[in-house]
Amino acid sequence: MEQSHDQISDLFIIGGGINGCGIARDAAGRGLSVTLAEMNDLASATSSASTKLFHGGLRYLEFFEFRLVREALIERETLLRAMPHISWPMRFVLPYHADMRFDSETPTSRLLSTVMPWMKGRRPAWLIRLGLFMYDHLGGRKILPGTASLNLNTAPEGRPLQDKFETAYEYSDCWIEDSRLVVLNARDAEARGAKIMVRTEVLSAERVGDLWEVTVRDRDRDETRVIKAQVLINAGGPWVGDIIQSKIRVNSREGVRLVRGSHIVTRRLFDHDKCYFFQGEDRRIIFAIPYERDFTLIGTTDQDHPNPSEIPVCTEAEQDYLCAFATKYFKTPVKRDEIVWTYSGVRPLYDDGASSATAATRDYTLKVDAQGGAPVLNVFGGKITTYRRLAESALEKAAEHFPDLPGPWTAGVALPGGGFPVDGVQNLVAGLEADFAFLDRAWAERLVRAYGTEARIILGDTKSAQDLGEDFGATLTARELEWLMDKEYARTAEDVVWRRNKLGLRLSAEQIARIQDWMDQRSEQAAA
Repeated sequence: MEQSHDQISDLFIIGGGINGCGIARDAAGRGLSVTLAEMNDLASATSSASTKLFHGGLRYLEFFEFRLVREALIERETLLRAMPHISWPMRFVLPYHADMRFDSETPTSRLLSTVMPWMKGRRPAWLIRLGLFMYDHLGGRKILPGTASLNLNTAPEGRPLQDKFETAYEYSDCWIEDSRLVVLNARDAEARGAKIMVRTEVLSAERVGDLWEVTVRDRDRDETRVIKAQVLINAGGPWVGDIIQSKIRVNSREGVRLVRGSHIVTRRLFDHDKCYFFQGEDRRIIFAIPYERDFTLIGTTDQDHPNPSEIPVCTEAEQDYLCAFATKYFKTPVKRDEIVWTYSGVRPLYDDGASSATAATRDYTLKVDAQGGAPVLNVFGGKITTYRRLAESALEKAAEHFPDLPGPWTAGVALPGGGFPVDGVQNLVAGLEADFAFLDRAWAERLVRAYGTEARIILGDTKSAQDLGEDFGATLTARELEWLMDKEYARTAEDVVWRRNKLGLRLSAEQIARIQDWMDQRSEQAAA
């Protein structure tokens, strides 16, 4: 084992998901020395398996989680301004008819059943309108348009739906490329001085005097070393409880509830660019979202998933559930044989004793344990929408250990590639098309949506598609692969085609294997 002689880090962060990378970026920007270790790829678990939305959480209003919803609503527009390439506004269509019934035990439904017993099992139109009014006004909305009503008999959004749905409410939320958000936070953290280590497993962490000594293993080189830090942050996501028990070995009364959320992707089910918000009789909701031009994303489920080491998969039962749920709304039934891809993630929710996975809080909880000497901050729960605020809260708790720590700074500061106006995507696309004649509109849009202003850096002074090197299919070239390996921590083809982008939906197994071979050869040449 190699004993590290590096300078002692102020923070050592376990976990390269959105919470870990968000905290690393915030801390590095305040001048703290930061080391982050992720045992696999960045965003390889929960943070790449979300429903891809920045949203306030309309349904959380039923649980009276007003602070969480307000914070998330405010964050939507803060984040839009910082990353207009990987996030954008989206309109959501909520179909309604008076006969809808729901098996619901939310605080709102219990109150309604008590005051108006004849309303048991219903979400009346006035209640939905009230919720949407609150949704429009809790967060001080400035960019996004407000709620509107739709006549589904005449509106194009009504054509894919069953005829019984005549009315809908349309409101605003936002799309986000979740795994790219994680990578861009890591890149910005590194640019500000953080050390980001992927495929680096934390074997143990021990308090030695006033410091943590963290033993890590580089999985590629099979090398082990010890890193010292003043404060340890456990942002292990689904493994947060396991890290507490087996890596840090501290006593904690805090618990984590692991909830699996599964999604299916089908061929495109409708022609417009709006998302559907469907309410189920079982008190759940799902979204049907336009996805990657030619597909529709449907999700999510809520199932308890007790073992974090068990790889989450979308089971046949969950696929059937999502298909049946969507079929209750669409004219054309959604069948299993239309599914082209599925994915699942495990949400590490704070265990608040809720009766069901659906009712468990989505709010985040931060707990500091400093009884044994050097402090550890354990991160439970959270939503991708509030990751930046979670990071600020984490730094607030760490501030007592770092006198004169500067205050929050990340609001409004663009992530890499995001330094342009919220409505500036099409101008960037048009500029690429004009300056790089070999790009078609779809290719230019993909590059801008992934890299923003940095797309020009990747393209460089190329005059033709051949200048970009080998073509791996679906517009992925050697020039882009070099960028992903050198700048964005990609080590495998899976990192590239399922997390840095979603080209796995368009590439064959043979093409993906060729990408892996090319990456392996390049890594071997670099190591020689």
